[in-house]
Amino acid sequence: MEEFRIRHRAFGAFVAPFVLPLLLFLPVTTALGGILTGDGGLGLLIGIIATAALTGVLVSRYRRMVRGTVVRFSAEGVEMADTYGFLLRLPWAGIERVDVVESRMASPRRVGRPGGVQVRAGAMRSVGLVGWGEREVPLRVPGWMRAHLARVPVDPDTGLQWLGIPLGVVDPAWENGRMGEWVRHHRPDLLAS
Repeated sequence: MEEFRIRHRAFGAFVAPFVLPLLLFLPVTTALGGILTGDGGLGLLIGIIATAALTGVLVSRYRRMVRGTVVRFSAEGVEMADTYGFLLRLPWAGIERVDVVESRMASPRRVGRPGGVQVRAGAMRSVGLVGWGEREVPLRVPGWMRAHLARVPVDPDTGLQWLGIPLGVVDPAWENGRMGEWVRHHRPDLLAS
């Protein structure tokens, strides 16, 4: 068995889905701060502080994700565990392909005024392994996520769920490193040499 952890340079991929909401958050909080205080300068200060606080929350979540996310390769297959209690397992025989995997960290629901500006945080996209496997979900997950997971296809014969393990989150160049070697060793059909 071999373990892999997120490389710190993956911060850009983590924060990318939140860039647009953060860019819109600053002027909205600045305007609200200016309206509530009656002072544009104080409104700007409130906007900057609120945006910095939200950015701090994202950095904190990223650090927690880096510390707690691990991918394990073994003779049985590939598994990924995270700090929130999710565990994904793909047996070698269940892997269908290498493809883009979307990891959603925030509700896909749009936030904003009807008919006005609406934003949402997108899914983090990275290349990984996709196929039929097992998913363990922690007891406490948001309702939107539970509803999303309930719609995931399940193989009627095996009971395995359709899932993806986003190896690119751990190492964007995984195909060329040790993870790629594991895949080529156990499933040479998935990656060209």
